[in-house]
Amino acid sequence: MFIMSYDAVVMGAGLGGLCAAFELSKNGIKTLLLEQHNLPGGFASSFVRGRFEFEPSLHEIPDPATTKDIRSVIRYLKDDAELDIDFLEIPEAYRVILTEKNLNVRVPFGWDNLIDVIADNVPGSREPLENYRDLCIEVQAAFGYLNNHQDDLSYLKLLREHGNFIRTGSYTAEEVADALKIPQAAKDILYPYWCYLGVPMERVSFSLWASMLNAYMSHSAAIPTLRSHEISSAFIHAIEAQGGECRMNSRVDKILTENGEVRGVRLSSGEEISCPNVVCNSSPTRVYSSLISPSSDIPKMAHQNVNSRIHGFSLAVVYLGLDIDHKSLGLEDYSYFIAPHMDTEELYEASHDYKSENIMQASVCLNVGNPGCSPPGTCILSMTVGQSDGSWDKILPVDYFEAKKVIADIMINQFESATGVDLRSHIEEIEVATPQTFARYTGAWNGLVYGYEPEPWDGIIPRVLGKEKENYFKGLVFCGGYSYRAHGYSSSILSGKAAAEDILSSRGDKS
Repeated sequence: MFIMSYDAVVMGAGLGGLCAAFELSKNGIKTLLLEQHNLPGGFASSFVRGRFEFEPSLHEIPDPATTKDIRSVIRYLKDDAELDIDFLEIPEAYRVILTEKNLNVRVPFGWDNLIDVIADNVPGSREPLENYRDLCIEVQAAFGYLNNHQDDLSYLKLLREHGNFIRTGSYTAEEVADALKIPQAAKDILYPYWCYLGVPMERVSFSLWASMLNAYMSHSAAIPTLRSHEISSAFIHAIEAQGGECRMNSRVDKILTENGEVRGVRLSSGEEISCPNVVCNSSPTRVYSSLISPSSDIPKMAHQNVNSRIHGFSLAVVYLGLDIDHKSLGLEDYSYFIAPHMDTEELYEASHDYKSENIMQASVCLNVGNPGCSPPGTCILSMTVGQSDGSWDKILPVDYFEAKKVIADIMINQFESATGVDLRSHIEEIEVATPQTFARYTGAWNGLVYGYEPEPWDGIIPRVLGKEKENYFKGLVFCGGYSYRAHGYSSSILSGKAAAEDILSSRGDKS
């Protein structure tokens, strides 16, 4: 028996769920946000060890140049949502070090700067890189048009103004780079962000890659001053100020349906809540395998859909609190991408084996972007590597802590060898997170941080085109990394906005 009733229940207080609850409550929808953890944010959080407060997963949020159809997530958070968040601009894009190729290059933000750096290192690459830049800009502009014209979309106008977006929609990032004759040596400098998508360049959708690369290179990137938990907290305050309700330590055990429509949710406490709409900030795989009740209501096509998709990365992260300031230590850069080479297929395959040394780590010295993030005379370094679905499943409990030590040693050794920086002598605090860690603290399916892999057949364009066909239950919409926008901090936030707009549109009261 239902005890309470809401217009919408948002299941999961990750960034997508937080944004959805914010947009719904802002538009007068009676909204309840439910989170199984004792804190909101999911991966957008922070934790403390000793004197240090660590950022679990965020490296930076791109802040692309604003145009008619492109508006950055940071501008949305600050100007549209008017959330109380302070952002700090990152000084440079990244430093890429490929040890087998003797490559060590610092890359600034800005397309012209990027092209200058690559052209200086790879003679003859300027013209193909300029063509590549123009194509990436056009692709992101097309996504902006699609996002801003959902109600009056003209495919003829899309084809006329963004024809290359349509023409490249079925190609991988590697195929487009080869077609434009980008030299391999230029790719070595251009490709580090591939690990943010977690799919090799030979398989990742060019459209998604181009949009992400332009988001970074058209302007800059930034981080919240108080870790990504600052974003989560700001959303919670805004939701409650608008009349929405937020409940932590409240796990949804079942989504209750009847005749193909949502009618409520059941919590682990046994409490049942009536609602015609559920925004789910969770994996569709989890939803259709264990959350829908009765399970007999689930269409066969829903199972086929989720089973056909490839789950993306989880992560292993080594968090170091160091007893020396970053300048004295020799850490001059905010973001490091370190690998033996830039064969992304080989690097991807290494994610299946936690003992592999053939890895690319994406590491951040937070103090370079945020000097006050740790006590004076100290600094924070976080080292991240992708781990494929199931890569830690066969590790026995008795071997778990040894496995964490193994992967920490691999990443620390790789960083020290590539940079010449002595980390081990200055470690005051160390913590290691694995897929099991993320599963335990966030409830994410198998501890996965990324959503489904965005290959061309399952990239943003096919997901947008198939969106209506995949609405298997009236009133059930998804947000977060598994939504049609794919994974990433920016995408997760905007997916929540899109989910709220879907519900508002179905009610006929979209603002």
